[in-house]
Amino acid sequence: MSWLPTKMYTLFKVLIITLVLTSCGEERERKEGELYIVCTTGMIADGVKNIVQDRAKVDALMGPGVDPHLYKATHGDLLMLQDADIIVYNGLFLEGKMGDIMRQMSRKKTVIAVAESLPTELLINSTAFQGTYDPHVWFDVSLWNKALSVLPQKISAFDSTYNEEYKQNYLAYSQQLDSLHKAVKERISLIPEERRILVTAHDAFEYFGKAYSMEVKGLQGISTLSEYGLRDVSNLVDFIVEHNIPAIYTETSVSKKAIEAVVEGCRGKGHKVTIGGSLYSDAMGQSGTDEGTYIGMVNANVKQIYEGLVK
Repeated sequence: MSWLPTKMYTLFKVLIITLVLTSCGEERERKEGELYIVCTTGMIADGVKNIVQDRAKVDALMGPGVDPHLYKATHGDLLMLQDADIIVYNGLFLEGKMGDIMRQMSRKKTVIAVAESLPTELLINSTAFQGTYDPHVWFDVSLWNKALSVLPQKISAFDSTYNEEYKQNYLAYSQQLDSLHKAVKERISLIPEERRILVTAHDAFEYFGKAYSMEVKGLQGISTLSEYGLRDVSNLVDFIVEHNIPAIYTETSVSKKAIEAVVEGCRGKGHKVTIGGSLYSDAMGQSGTDEGTYIGMVNANVKQIYEGLVK
């Protein structure tokens, strides 16, 4: 751009920045003196928004299709975190590469790890890393409801002005989550028991399986940082063929190549398995859509799982 005159170049940059900001959908400017909460994932941000409503500006660092296991904080993220009054993240090493940043931030501001507020007896032990827990707690809707229950008090500890309002907002949202939990149980129960086997790209759905009585198999481990090899693909192919599974699933935040290799392996053994859809695992859908909310994301996943396995 060095060929542009200085004033034109400056104007050009302003126009580009404006286009980027206006393309963010629900993003809005922060009002003077307004509480500012920065969350890591979309699921957390959606929960926080339901609690604070219009009493705070809430931003998520990670958008649709972003894998939190691999995510590295950008310079812009660090500026947002520094500017935030409150930071909310999942914890349990979901945001693996951001752990040190969160620890540093917690020394000077309110930082909340929602999943780490849960009693350890409700968590699933990680089979890959001794002494750690599976971080994907939002796939059990009742457990996610419990994880979010700490937020009204934690947010009010920073700003008690709307303490009662935060409590009431959470209770209203909690009722919606209770209804969702029951609806998921009912829908999954309609899948014949022998077909209640969910095969996905990585092992993110153990809480879902435990809560809704499904056997779960993932090609990769709990974290997408783990590697998979030919033996993993071969073992999963044998499992699918043996159990006559009709559909397996990709994930919106994980590469499709691994699952496509499994489909090819099954085909080579004379078993036709289809890709039943792409599930929302570590990230929600696009902002402004049903899938861009936690409740909409869960409903979309359950619909795809049901339709793929009931054939």
